[in-house]
Amino acid sequence: MAHIIVLGNEKGGSGKSTTAMHVAISLLARGVSVGVVDLDARQRTLSRYLENRQTFAEENSLSLAMPQCRVVARSELAQKAQAEADEAERFGAAMAELESACAFVVIDCPGSDSHLSRLAHGRADTLITPVNDSFVDLDLLAKVNPETFEVVSPSLYSEMVWEGRKRRAIKDRGTIDWVVLRNRVASLDARNKRRVGGVLEKLAKRIGFRFVPGFGERVIYRELFLKGLTLLDLRDQGGMTLSHVAARQEVRSLIEALHLPGLNAAAAE
Repeated sequence: MAHIIVLGNEKGGSGKSTTAMHVAISLLARGVSVGVVDLDARQRTLSRYLENRQTFAEENSLSLAMPQCRVVARSELAQKAQAEADEAERFGAAMAELESACAFVVIDCPGSDSHLSRLAHGRADTLITPVNDSFVDLDLLAKVNPETFEVVSPSLYSEMVWEGRKRRAIKDRGTIDWVVLRNRVASLDARNKRRVGGVLEKLAKRIGFRFVPGFGERVIYRELFLKGLTLLDLRDQGGMTLSHVAARQEVRSLIEALHLPGLNAAAAE
């Protein structure tokens, strides 16, 4: 059985596709087979990232590791029941193809609530929720008292994940390892940074997720998209700076923190 990694939340701009790409390429670098599913067929950020990678490799006569990719679009059927059945069938077909051929499947969800997104969350073994290190993004997970910074209650997305966990347990007694990824974390200590961390610690105990450092605020993450490259490719392309080295370590630290099964750590060095 393939291990399913889902990148999800209900807010755009948090770095889901960038994280999904780096996770997929990191896994390929460790010698395992990887498939990816792009559920945001309108923006197609992840699948376009891979198209850019293929084009760059062909134009420069390079051999770059590529995962298998499937794009599943929302149904255009008018009636809700028919549309959801159509989406479930096409999503299931894409997953069946990749699960039979890959050790890991990485699913990039759209930044909004949708039936396809809920289907993906229900299949997750590992759920990664990237959030920018601010109370704007933290509102996705919980309502916070503005005076005391105490957690008032979980927000809609947290409740959706909780319901998905219950359905998964009933269906196959499976569990979902929920990892909240703190992206764009400032390098300097700041009061807001400490407060966000404090709220995450309280919320993690309350609704059951782990939170780990993600990617810093670096221009290089956005620039790599045009060539389809990741930080792991830069050593082979040359031009590494100290900032790039630090960013590569962020990617490695993330993969280690996910505690994924069956990885060959030596292959990543």
